[in-house]
Amino acid sequence: MDEAALDADQERQFRASAEEVRTLTSERAQLEATLEQAFEDGTVGVVGPDPRADDLLAALNQVAELQSQYDQLNASYAAGEIDDGAYAENATELETAIETTLQEAADEAALEQDERDDFLAAAADVRSLTSDLFEVETALARVVEGAPFELFQDEFAELEARGEELETRGAELEAEAESIEARGERLADRGDELEVRGDELEAWGEELEARGDDLEAWGDELEARGDELEARGDELEARGDELEAWGEELEAWGEELEARGDDLEAAFEELEEFDPSLDEQLEYLESMSAAAFEEAVTDTLGDDDNEFALGLLPSSYDPGSTSADARMTFITQSTAEATSAGEPGGFGADVVDAQLEMRELASDRNQEYVVFGAGAMMDEIDRSMGDSLAIVGPLALLFVVIALSVAYRDPLDIVLGVLGILAVLVWTFGFMGWMGIAFNQMMIAVPVLLIGLSIDYAIHVFMRHREQREADGVTDDVRGSMTVALAGVGVALVWVTATTAIGFLANLVSPIEPIRAFGIVSAFGILAALVVFGALVPAVKVELDCLLERAGFDRRKRAFGTGESRFASALSVGAIAARRAPLVVLLAVLLLTAGGMYGATQVDTSFEDEDFLADSPPDWVYSLPAPFTPGEYHAKAELDYVNENFQREDAQAQLLIRGEVTDDETLERVAAIEERAGESDVVYVLASGAADVDSPLSTMEDVAANNESFNESFVAADTTGDGVPNENLEALYDELFEVDENAANLIYRTDDGEYEAIRMLVSISGNAGSAETTDEMRDLAASFDDGGTDPRWSAIATGGPIVNHVVEQDLLNTVLESLAITLVVVFVFLTVAYWMTGNSATLGAVTLLPVAFTVSWILGTMYLLGMPFNVLTGMITSLTIGLGVAYSVHVSSRYTLELERQGNVWDAMHTTVTGTGGALLGSAATTVGGFGTLALAILPALQQFGIITGLTIVYAFLASVIVLPTLLVLWTRYFGPDVSFDVSSRTPATPTASDGGQDVSSGGDE
Repeated sequence: MDEAALDADQERQFRASAEEVRTLTSERAQLEATLEQAFEDGTVGVVGPDPRADDLLAALNQVAELQSQYDQLNASYAAGEIDDGAYAENATELETAIETTLQEAADEAALEQDERDDFLAAAADVRSLTSDLFEVETALARVVEGAPFELFQDEFAELEARGEELETRGAELEAEAESIEARGERLADRGDELEVRGDELEAWGEELEARGDDLEAWGDELEARGDELEARGDELEARGDELEAWGEELEAWGEELEARGDDLEAAFEELEEFDPSLDEQLEYLESMSAAAFEEAVTDTLGDDDNEFALGLLPSSYDPGSTSADARMTFITQSTAEATSAGEPGGFGADVVDAQLEMRELASDRNQEYVVFGAGAMMDEIDRSMGDSLAIVGPLALLFVVIALSVAYRDPLDIVLGVLGILAVLVWTFGFMGWMGIAFNQMMIAVPVLLIGLSIDYAIHVFMRHREQREADGVTDDVRGSMTVALAGVGVALVWVTATTAIGFLANLVSPIEPIRAFGIVSAFGILAALVVFGALVPAVKVELDCLLERAGFDRRKRAFGTGESRFASALSVGAIAARRAPLVVLLAVLLLTAGGMYGATQVDTSFEDEDFLADSPPDWVYSLPAPFTPGEYHAKAELDYVNENFQREDAQAQLLIRGEVTDDETLERVAAIEERAGESDVVYVLASGAADVDSPLSTMEDVAANNESFNESFVAADTTGDGVPNENLEALYDELFEVDENAANLIYRTDDGEYEAIRMLVSISGNAGSAETTDEMRDLAASFDDGGTDPRWSAIATGGPIVNHVVEQDLLNTVLESLAITLVVVFVFLTVAYWMTGNSATLGAVTLLPVAFTVSWILGTMYLLGMPFNVLTGMITSLTIGLGVAYSVHVSSRYTLELERQGNVWDAMHTTVTGTGGALLGSAATTVGGFGTLALAILPALQQFGIITGLTIVYAFLASVIVLPTLLVLWTRYFGPDVSFDVSSRTPATPTASDGGQDVSSGGDE
């Protein structure tokens, strides 16, 4: 007191304050001792010296701490610092926390009821004593803080004014700091570095606040050390000057930060506009040191969330590694107009040329490159077709000419037959041009069909004409013989044309446009073949034969297969079997047919890109002369490599979910689908081990990782803590659309702002089949909407692999539908036709039955050979019916004519199988040989088509000359006319073309 130089009043006030401090200090000591005893009563006093006492003591300490917060809350409320609502809310939270703490402690300690009561009573004492201690300490602080200021009121007034001045200055600086901070926050979105600067500004604001706390601490020190009041006042003033200096420094820093922010904003704008060329990028990468380059690669590939970068590396890549076995580069080509790889001519020559040039450039590099693209694939398919036709074409033409030479043995007939075939093809392709029908891979079957039918028509007309000229009939001159021949075979040709056209027009039921076009073109070509070989070629042959005979050349020729030749003996096998063992023939046919029908159900209906890509040609083809030497083919091996190691962009399925996509459970189900997709064998797995699935949820996760504001909303919408938002999805979608321009790729929002659908993109492994993929994706869709039973959503699976599977099924359905329609319509047509011509209507069913057998045989053969349905082999049923009906109608028609002429079943059958059978043999041999050479083609699809077409013709021929004779004999026995079944011992009469060619002198009876 002496050092402070107090006057009498000040001394009295000081002594009174000191006495009050002593009283309060003593009271605080007593309360602390009592509180300590209460802690002991609530722990050891309850459970004794037991380890549980430590847990109870921890709970009481927590209760005391919560009670202190409660007392502080009461003080703030009494001082008017918080309103009633805030006080009630905080008080409820504290009461709940205290009760929960006590309850959990009692439960964990497994207290008995009396122990629990003692513990809760002790806890109540702790709370009461803690509150009393808080009041004493508050009063003590009030006395200690207030006494010096009462003694030195004038001095403190001056200091307070100075402090207020400093506080005002600090507030100004804080306001400036807040302004700068706001500026920094606006610049934060412009770059991560600017955001860091904003954080520094906030830190400086906090430092200013800390400086204010230092000022308050100095005031407290002044109160506690009254004897140094004047000295501390000077120190406080000095500190104020220092704070003012710091404020000025902070202001300067703020200005500097603002300037830096402007520089960063300008730099960011410049960076946004910076678009270096490819050469500049390469130059920069080459200028990097090895260490810097490796660090950049590590930073890029070390992040498992960087799915785009990982998608360019093989599935065997180890994330984080700077080396890989291979890498992929995507190159996007722009075209003047929209194109489609799926349409004929979908790629322009410039696109294909560019890909081929890239392949050539890549071949000059030291590293091994695989240039893969749809354009390069189309080039190889086109080249393989051209190379295949260059090899097969001459061989096929040579074989056809040789076969026709054996059958005709006359150069003029060969030339007429070839010219007739060319006329049919020219008419048909001209029709395609006039109708605007494009030539595609399916149309390859058209010339095969037309050449086969043309040869068939030509041989039947020419052979019937030869038979008639050899017979002792009404007339044997050229014109009369052709008239009679056409009268006999013409009806059969018309019926063949009608039934074959019906078979191909049945393709009009197909939903696939190229298949419908195939049916129309085939039907027109068949009609053209009838006109050419039923009228044009016979007329030309009559004129030329008459001209040559007037010049002294004999134009009589023996029909192929007639007489006592080895061909005639071989062709008689069907007739002999029908006479000696018809039941054996039927049993064998039924067994073969049953096996074929089983195989038909097992034929693979899927087709892949590899089906139309050529393998490397065998070595022998490179020894051919230069015009026929094929090129090199890499696409198939390259496609296999890409499928095994990389994810192809076109192998992607989609799940489309429509309905209440803002429902709280939507993203939970999306997450479940992603998890199931990761366990699927058909889904492509990235090098990181995660399934390659893009969804609204994965997009939100990517955006949240880079956008702090959206991350806060994302976390807030997740009330379960599983990382998947489950509330306020509409607001979350809205914010996602604001910060991510790609959100519309996965979420559909109407113009009215309503969300109606979302989709998930699932990358499919290149080796996965379309059927397997479709089943898996449809299962995933069903798991989303509970198989369609959940009315909130409707989920469907779509995408390229699934569309391909649907096309495959459409192709199969087309085959089955056209087959059923053709068989029914042809059956009705033949039944009515035979009935109208005076035969039994049942002959139509008998004639058609071998064709049905043939269809099952060829499908069973496809299964045994492992040939799938594709755009070419899928047409095989139409070819089978078209050619099979032609062969059967010729045999049935000839048999009924000969049966009426000769009156004996076995003589009529012998004449039929040797006469008409010989013509069929020549036609079949020529067609099989010609188009069987397609098996030597480079293009796999052409190989399969050639093999299966050849087998189809063989089966149709065998069914008509071996199976049909047995059926015709049985038909004659039970439904046919009343004729003789006696085995004739005499040589059958020379076969004629029709009943119009019978011997008049014999009265029609041989």
